[in-house]
Amino acid sequence: MKKLLLSLLMILPSFLYAQDIMEGTTYYLPKTVLKINMLIERTSVTPGELHLYAERYLKKKDVASEASDNYRIAKMNIYTESIPDTAKQFTARVDQKHSINSIKLNSDGIILAVNTDAKQPMPKEPFMPAPKPAPLNPHDYMNQDILASGSMAKMAELTAQEIIDIRESRSQLSKGQADFMPQDGAQMSLMLKNLQQQEAALLQLFEGVTEKDTTEVVLTFIPEQETDRYILFRFSRKLGLVDRDDLAGSPYYITVKDEHVIPTNQAIAEEGKRSKDDANIFVNMPGKAKISLQGKDAMATLDTYLAQFGKTASLDNELFGKKLYTQLIYNPITGNIESINTDLVKK
Repeated sequence: MKKLLLSLLMILPSFLYAQDIMEGTTYYLPKTVLKINMLIERTSVTPGELHLYAERYLKKKDVASEASDNYRIAKMNIYTESIPDTAKQFTARVDQKHSINSIKLNSDGIILAVNTDAKQPMPKEPFMPAPKPAPLNPHDYMNQDILASGSMAKMAELTAQEIIDIRESRSQLSKGQADFMPQDGAQMSLMLKNLQQQEAALLQLFEGVTEKDTTEVVLTFIPEQETDRYILFRFSRKLGLVDRDDLAGSPYYITVKDEHVIPTNQAIAEEGKRSKDDANIFVNMPGKAKISLQGKDAMATLDTYLAQFGKTASLDNELFGKKLYTQLIYNPITGNIESINTDLVKK
């Protein structure tokens, strides 16, 4: 056993010395991900206490008789973001042989720039629904006779009469025929507003209450290859967004078509010219793709470039040698060159 340990200790230093120990900054190139953003509107209907009497006293038909929820996709669009591509991890050489002073990374380790600053893409602002007015309580607008009524039928009759009286008062105000006319326009507006609010509150007893709420949902899809009509999710008008395997909803299909278009770049090193002293500055040459998402009631399309649909290439080592000083800014979504500027190094 002692002889074996001694042999291992003799081998270990030479093994470490043989490794290519590289000083520099380790970074990732990005992988493009698709974000499917949806605004889903829910319409909730609550029947009124007096809905059974709506037709008898107010001639209103088709009022809600039971609670229900109804969903729809109000808006849908596709945009792109990025994640680190763990298969594209590199270490840039920052040493005396290369004119690399700084490398900017984002919080995920994706390279953003070399020898210059780069602005990180601003995160998408979340959807903020508009504030809803405070709900009206019909019981706050009932007169004493309505509150004292002994049956639902009597309450319905008195409430309907109150609604008719409110409408008549509003009509007289508008025509200038009311017994107590307001002194100015502001007072007139306030009185009309109050009458309208009273009528709306009492009508809820017959018509019920309809409320609409909108929520934002963001789904993530990472295309690794061409995809034809892949079920991304299902959507039900009664249940809203459901899982892709839930047959209660209608399917929404995503299709990703590779256009087989890759941009060219003269800064790319020729194949076979790389050496062990290369600066190891790599870029993506993304491929163009056409994205479509469609279902029963909504659709969205996007023409974009995907990092993983192209190829990865090394930049010419001379760009980061001792004779040239190169400033490079990446596209943070695709890893392609967004801008490049080269100057001669002054001696």
